[in-house]
Amino acid sequence: MEGEIINFTMVWLIVCMSLCYCHTAGKILHPGAGRFLAISPVVLLFFLLPLQLTSVHLGGATAFFIAWLANFKLLLFAAGNGPLSATPPLPLRRFLALSCLPIKILQNPSEKQSPKNHHETLNQEPKSFLNYWIKALIVALMVKLYDYSEFIHPKVILFIYSWHVYFFLEIILAITQFFGRTLLGIELEPQFHDPYFSTSLQDFWGRRWNLMATNILQPTVYKPTVKIAAKVVGRKWAPLPGVMATFLVSAIMHELIFYYLGRMKPNWELTWFFVIHGFALTVEILVKKVLPEKRRLPAAVSVPVTLVFIFSTAIWLFFPQFMRLKIDVKAFEEYAALVSFMKKLAFPLVS
Repeated sequence: MEGEIINFTMVWLIVCMSLCYCHTAGKILHPGAGRFLAISPVVLLFFLLPLQLTSVHLGGATAFFIAWLANFKLLLFAAGNGPLSATPPLPLRRFLALSCLPIKILQNPSEKQSPKNHHETLNQEPKSFLNYWIKALIVALMVKLYDYSEFIHPKVILFIYSWHVYFFLEIILAITQFFGRTLLGIELEPQFHDPYFSTSLQDFWGRRWNLMATNILQPTVYKPTVKIAAKVVGRKWAPLPGVMATFLVSAIMHELIFYYLGRMKPNWELTWFFVIHGFALTVEILVKKVLPEKRRLPAAVSVPVTLVFIFSTAIWLFFPQFMRLKIDVKAFEEYAALVSFMKKLAFPLVS
């Protein structure tokens, strides 16, 4: 644990220094080939840095933050687009945070600061705080439940694990938002919108689930693909190849992150998961284009159908990767190591 924390600290020091360099390069170089050539070594470095970490929690979060989010944002920055290409240029502290953290500033912060909305926000914060504590308690109970996994059907374990991952991600992103609000003084958009109420795959992937990944894939993959496809198949049908391209890139990035976590050759089941969802979402969009809204399924039917599809495909192709790479075992070992480490810090003489 001590060695991993030291490596984690060193990795993030390198990340901060690299982003300071990118911030300076952005002031000197105009968007285009010159800025891209200046930033490309940092992009390569950010793909390599997660290999210095072996833990599931520190390594997995770092891989997502820098190999995916930061790299895609830096590529947009090289082209003069994305959240880092603000006018006037972002101050360094905000540039560092927006580069590698899963945060997005509200587009209309003035509305958020109105007396009425401010009062509503103060009333909602205790409820939100309690909500996250409840979810943290549920995660703790799930971890304890795994001690009896030999008495539970493997598919049920995978179902429980799916909720574990969701709650854990939401808590991590909520912590990130808290520090963003506290340290940067800015209001941030939520990254989850009750995905268990999704009425369709389009609703789930586009408006409810891990919106930071959605927001970074849209300008880097979806929009350029739609622009190219529009010249071939027309504007009406251009979103269809755009959706498939977006899911393929998402599949590649997930395969990469799981490689960081397990250091094993991929078996491409993750890729198939995203290909199936990309194809299903493409069909869904196609049906919506030809079917009148009044003839579509009501929410009472579409919500359970959507959730059944998501859970069944995830249990079939996505979550088994956690077991194959023994990520679940490593995670529980890390929980135990963290408890031991905290005890040493709290009671050094007893240890």
